Amino acid sequence: KSDSDTYTCDIGDAQSRAKLVVQEIPTLFKQELQNEEAKEGKQVKLTCELSKPDTPVKWMKGDTVLHASEKYEFKQHGTVAELIIRDVKSIDS
Repeated sequence: KSDSDTYTCDIGDAQSRAKLVVQEIPTLFKQELQNEEAKEGKQVKLTCELSKPDTPVKWMKGDTVLHASEKYEFKQHGTVAELIIRDVKSIDS
């Protein structure tokens, strides 16, 4: 997408211009989240795989956006996004 722009070929007094528009391919899930079970007090990791590397991911619990904290840790390696939930409680279900 960042290559979209106007390009010019200049040969002294003459110029030729062209506009390039790059259409992004939408990001899809290659592997969706899977249901998990965990014992109270333990740690659980939720993982999904995306079709494009380093795509920004927003993690949510219900309608609430999660933020990195002692409770939640986010990791992303290429196309794999992970949410680690520490010290799970029944309220985390």
